[in-house]
Amino acid sequence: MRRICVFCGSSSGTRQNYQQAAQAVGRLLCRRGIELVYGGGNVGLMGVLANACLNEGGRVIGVIPQALADRELAHTGLTELRIVGSMHERKSLMADLSDAFVSLPGGYGTWEEFFEVLTWSQLGIQHKACGVLNVDGYYDPLLAMADKALSEGFIRPVHRESLLSDADPERLLDRLGNYAVPAIDKWIGRPAR
Repeated sequence: MRRICVFCGSSSGTRQNYQQAAQAVGRLLCRRGIELVYGGGNVGLMGVLANACLNEGGRVIGVIPQALADRELAHTGLTELRIVGSMHERKSLMADLSDAFVSLPGGYGTWEEFFEVLTWSQLGIQHKACGVLNVDGYYDPLLAMADKALSEGFIRPVHRESLLSDADPERLLDRLGNYAVPAIDKWIGRPAR
């Protein structure tokens, strides 16, 4: 993997462990020679993540809509900052630039961005691994919902298996790197079991 896109909160959250996890991921990407692609902000976990990677000498590409850059939320010290016209352009460019996706804790925007790329992989629009870093059980309710969707017939087993999760960033990156997205015929065309 050359680049990983990380989605995370523009807030730092209430627990110090969220910031520590963002720092760990930023440093880990640098140590592994993987460039960080993220939302381009200088606030919350986004800023913590980018600064941790930059401070270790890593390369960071930020992608931010003009409207957010105008509010002085853009990180001006990145390796590369790409300013786009809309959130749709942001997500498309981040996906094009990245080989895999990780979601750290965050809110609606984080979830929405992550679920869009997960859905693109599910539909065969892209063939890239997607995983959540489950810091202090933050994503336990989401993973339980995915299990519920599976048991109720709304997703197939292969779809549930495609949502990778780990509490350890090193293991999660290893799993992302080793994950082979199944062929499209396993994803669509058969009824859910």
